[in-house]
Order: sequence, then structure tokens, then C-alpha cells
Amino acid sequence: MPNFYLDIETTGLDPGNSEIITIQFGLLDRYTAKPVHPLIILKRWQLSEDELLKQFLLMSKITSVNKWAFIPIGYNLLFENYFLNAKCVEYGLDPPNLVSKPFIDLHPIGILMNRGDFKGSGLDKITNKQHSGRILPQWYADQKYDLIENYINQEFISFIEFLTWLYRRMPQLHTEFKACVCVGSDAFL
Repeated sequence: MPNFYLDIETTGLDPGNSEIITIQFGLLDRYTAKPVHPLIILKRWQLSEDELLKQFLLMSKITSVNKWAFIPIGYNLLFENYFLNAKCVEYGLDPPNLVSKPFIDLHPIGILMNRGDFKGSGLDKITNKQHSGRILPQWYADQKYDLIENYINQEFISFIEFLTWLYRRMPQLHTEFKACVCVGSDAFL
């Protein structure tokens, strides 16, 4: 079961009026969530958008009939799914349909860590990530590609810190929860 970090950067939220700036992904260790290889960053300033998508689909094997060939792990994968699918359809490519196969999205955990509030649950709000990606479209327009790459690498580090922390803590939380459930349902009231 190969788990892969997956994220994209775009010039906006609407795939009909925006483009993909980067697609980044990397193989993670199944048991520790630590990167196995350096992060792969496919860059729009090096490839056309359709070539970027083709390269990603080929390299990742995400459209494989084996649903376990690429298990994406990310933060708000519904956005990646929406954007990648729309762009693949635009270029006549098979959409990956990330959420129709096994995937792990940490955004719901961020929401729960924020006491169920969506506002303030961004990765930049719950980790050491320096800021949101709202500045990336301007950096892309200004051809500040080094700033984009630095942002992507810093975001990846923050995500991996969060994910590896969850890998260590969640089993303990499960044990704690099971102990409370054994006491009785009044323990949660």
C-alpha cells in the first residue's frame, strides 16, 4: 500500500478560469509517514499544463485499476480532486478521481483540533506552516519561482511534521478512548 503526499498549487479556485501552477507528490513510509524520497515538484514554468498533468498521471500511476497503487495523503484533498478532475477532462485525459479510491485527508482532523470550526482550520493555522498559499498566484505572475518552491517545501515539512505526530499520537488516543468507553457512556457527558 504505497502512501503518497499529494498537493497542488493553482492560480485560483475555479479550474475553468485558473491553471495549475505545480503538482507535488512524494512516497511516504507506510508506518512512519516520513518521506522515502525527495518531494517531486512538477512545475508549470517548465511544462505546459496538459504535459504537467500527463507527467503526473504517468509517474504516479494514480489512474491504475489497482485502487491501492497510489493512496493520496493530503490536506483538503477534495480541492485537489475537483481541480485535477476538471483539468484532466479539459485535456481529454482520464481523471484520477482521488476520492473514489482509498485516500487519507487530514483536513477533518484539523477541523476537529479547531473544536469543529472550519474557520481557522487551515494547515497554516494548526502547524508551523508560515502562511497560506494566497500569494502564490502573484508570485507565479511575477515569475518568482524560487519563492513558490520554497513555499512548497516548507508546506511539505509542516505537513509531514503534523502527519508523523498523528501517526505517533493516534494509537495512544485510541487506547485512551477505548478505556473511557469501557467505563461507560456517562464518561463523555
